[in-house]
Amino acid sequence: MKEMKQDRKTRYTRMVLQDSLIELMKIKPINKITIKELCENADINRTTFYAHYTDPYDLLRKIENEALSWAKESLATLIKTGRHEALQVLEEVFQYFVENSNHLQVLMSEQGDIHFQRQLITLIYQECGINPSAEPNGNMDTKEFYFIFIVTGSVGLIQHWLKHDLNKSAKEMAEIIYTMASQWFPE
Repeated sequence: MKEMKQDRKTRYTRMVLQDSLIELMKIKPINKITIKELCENADINRTTFYAHYTDPYDLLRKIENEALSWAKESLATLIKTGRHEALQVLEEVFQYFVENSNHLQVLMSEQGDIHFQRQLITLIYQECGINPSAEPNGNMDTKEFYFIFIVTGSVGLIQHWLKHDLNKSAKEMAEIIYTMASQWFPE
């Protein structure tokens, strides 16, 4: 029973530290965030912070890694589905964005780590079997160009959606992306 209580306390501590970092990143870049203000904002002492993370960058990397892990699982599900189920899976993806918008708004914004955003795009390419930098001689298939256009355009659209406080529902965004992608890759 004590172990379960400890695990719950650890999860809570990590959650408030993550929320604190994201909150602070909304108003200043990570290189201006001190551990002291991070801990004060989270109402956690420095010793507790150091029990979980080495610095704010370590905390940010853990947040990003969780998001990338989720993205990889979602892509695997999306790739396995047939065309008819793809819209439903996309809607679930956008619902995840809604439920985690506080973190994702920062991660996908100008305040976020551009390296994370590049990792996300690279992950999408890799999971879908596309390597846009593989052929320097220009022998890339036209279909791959379409795919790259759809991925980068979709990421840009998601960034815009998050920046404008989710002004469309998850279902609407899934339908927009699905419709745009379907035009380039008809059945």
